[in-house]
Amino acid sequence: MFKNREEAARELAIELEAFKNEDPLILAIPRGGVEVGYFLAEELGYDWSVIITRKLGYPDQPEAAFGAIAEDKSLYFNPKAKARLSKELIEKVIKKEEKEIERRAKMYRNGAPLPKIKDRTVILVDDGIATGATVFASIDLCRKAGAGKIVVAAPVAAVEVSEQLLEKADEVIVLETPQNFFAVSQAYHHFENLTDDDVMKFLRLENIIQNKSKALVKT
Repeated sequence: MFKNREEAARELAIELEAFKNEDPLILAIPRGGVEVGYFLAEELGYDWSVIITRKLGYPDQPEAAFGAIAEDKSLYFNPKAKARLSKELIEKVIKKEEKEIERRAKMYRNGAPLPKIKDRTVILVDDGIATGATVFASIDLCRKAGAGKIVVAAPVAAVEVSEQLLEKADEVIVLETPQNFFAVSQAYHHFENLTDDDVMKFLRLENIIQNKSKALVKT
């Protein structure tokens, strides 16, 4: 188990050092992935940003995903789950999440587009992978954007999902794959759900670091 997301990120950083000569770009999936992404970037010095991807949840059980949508409208559906829903209901949920993606993009990146992905090694990061829905949609976005290599990295993931990700990504790096995995939180001693304010705190810290670096270069 990990003490918290920071400890998990620093352990994950050891495995991601192998990509240091590939001009890697870390793309963190909000919200929990942003904290992991921040500490990875701090530890490794890699470029990083936030990729906005939302799970598509059942109306009566939002936390249970039947799919996911990325900010370029790339869609992933769980085949078994999708079959239980009407086309009208699916479209309703998609429209709702598109609005949330737009809101988050404006807040987290000031409406700016994602950094250049084409031909780069992209490391998709989250604090854990349960169903994998948001990661699958993120992979599709990166493929369409011409990523040179796609690496999925997380401190913990379900065994079955890790195997499925290997069919979509070029590499998958997961530190722990518990046999009886039912929630990301079980891999952490301290696991709080992050808010928008928490996400913005890490993004502001990154801006402070960048501004200090620029000041040092000028002097």
